[in-house]
Amino acid sequence: QVLELLRGVQRGSGDRRTSLCRLRWALQDKEVQQKFVRLDGGVRVLIGLFTSSLADVQMEAARCLHELSHSSDPAVAEACLPVTPYLLTYLSGHSIEFTELCLYTLGNLVVESEAVRKQLLPQGIIPALASCIQSPHEAVLEGLGYVLSQLLQAKEAPTEIVPLVLDSGLPQHMLRLVCSGLKSGIGAAVEFAWCLHYIVCSHTANVALLALGAVPALASLLLDVASEISPGAAEGLELLVCPVLRCLSNLLAEETEGCGARVQDERLLVALFVILQCLFQEHPFIVQESLWLLNNLTADEPFFCSALLTLDLLPALLQLLPHSQTASLLVLTILCNIAEKGPAYCEALRRRAGLSPLLGMLTLASTDALGQCLELLHLLFLHCPEAAVDFVRQGGRQALERHQGSAELAERVQALLHVAL
Repeated sequence: QVLELLRGVQRGSGDRRTSLCRLRWALQDKEVQQKFVRLDGGVRVLIGLFTSSLADVQMEAARCLHELSHSSDPAVAEACLPVTPYLLTYLSGHSIEFTELCLYTLGNLVVESEAVRKQLLPQGIIPALASCIQSPHEAVLEGLGYVLSQLLQAKEAPTEIVPLVLDSGLPQHMLRLVCSGLKSGIGAAVEFAWCLHYIVCSHTANVALLALGAVPALASLLLDVASEISPGAAEGLELLVCPVLRCLSNLLAEETEGCGARVQDERLLVALFVILQCLFQEHPFIVQESLWLLNNLTADEPFFCSALLTLDLLPALLQLLPHSQTASLLVLTILCNIAEKGPAYCEALRRRAGLSPLLGMLTLASTDALGQCLELLHLLFLHCPEAAVDFVRQGGRQALERHQGSAELAERVQALLHVAL
């Protein structure tokens, strides 16, 4: 049957388009894909039609190659190696749909095969993609973002791909497209936001991204999202918000010289809680992403610790304590970040948050969260003796004594009991 399909596409031009359509549908099957690439001359015939001067035949051949590229079998991807130079050449193709097909075919091929990636780099895939990023067409930009995101996830990306991407000037265009996504097209913005995330995770390009103003630009985007988002009308925004939060969080975590100072804008905290309020019911993963950013904002930066208190955002933060074990740990870590800033901050926590949430955590928390809860109590007792008095008055002694039998926590529990009593 597969051989008959191949013979069909080799016949005269009148039958070729119909035969290619039949072949395309057949190539959606995994076994047909594997049999087709093993046929002598199968891929070569398809490439010949892909380079045809007949536009309709060329398009159908491109669709067949695209079906082949969906295979998870590296052998199928490697059988398509001869087509890669043509795919790159046709990125400046005669139609948006054709260019889009070439982009997604490239993206699918690089996922499955290191051999394909190693061939494409010297063939100039990065410069070819850089020329595409000026396209005014949302579909082309989204396809381009897909290819780049696949390349940047490769294991060799930090050493072999990210440096080429930086030299190409692509990051500044990616940042521009991410930050204009609410106006010009969220699909491409989502793809390029993940691209930036993978670049940040490579730990090889953060200085370059910081020099481009990535931190204030991404923070400004979150302000824009918060100004437009509303409960029940936020569909799709979580797809953009997630990689933007990760990008910003990781850039702040990587920066050693007060990167937080580059974005001293208390509106960012308000924006985070607005986004959380609108998204967390339908997309609970946003809680962890937002808290991770809030942790990195408050870790070394008194500005954001003060803003959390003065903007009265503590109640909203404390409401997230029971959301999940990870959320509990992150909320407690953020409270520790505030308490570490000294007596005035601890007194503010005592007055605005009280000890009740911590007493609840001592009863219900996981071991990791319990450890963080004990650290927070230590900071509060150290900087604000009144907190220890409140704690004992509210039954804190009994809550702590429950954990005296824990090998991991017993010593810290005993020290806190000593201070409290």
